[in-house]
Amino acid sequence: MNHPNQVLIGAVQEGLPLTPRPYLEIGQRIGMSEAETIRLIDDHLRDGVIKRIGVIVRHHELGFCENAMVVWDVPDARVDQVGEWLGDQPGVTLCYRRPRRPPHWPYNLFCMIHGRSRDAVSDRIHALKQAPALAGIPHAVLFSRRRFKQRGARYAFDDAEGGNSDA
Repeated sequence: MNHPNQVLIGAVQEGLPLTPRPYLEIGQRIGMSEAETIRLIDDHLRDGVIKRIGVIVRHHELGFCENAMVVWDVPDARVDQVGEWLGDQPGVTLCYRRPRRPPHWPYNLFCMIHGRSRDAVSDRIHALKQAPALAGIPHAVLFSRRRFKQRGARYAFDDAEGGNSDA
């Protein structure tokens, strides 16, 4: 039997229904009241199990058809500071740290930049490179050539997807 937490995560990971009372609809689907659904989500948010509830923007449909991943080789002592700054900059839609993979991959800070044209993205990257926070930091620009389906993280699976509902 599935635990109520698993059932709830499974229900919300596909997204909230676009209705006036999405938690009522989710609750009805999983056998909980609207109040129980809201309480459990609030508990998960408070406890950090769910970090946030947000929107996945389909940027192509909004006219932002060009994007690039810019990877930076930031000194470890500065990576948190630079990452915080970079994540707050206009045009940067995602920023995160990853481990380096020497000798071929020296980069430890990644950011996505979206724009309506390749020139707009390139101009934004050029402006960022001029900022004192990034001056002289080695980097590479990787423009996307193909679009894949975008969705949020998935944690709950049914048995048909290879998960174990009794775990």
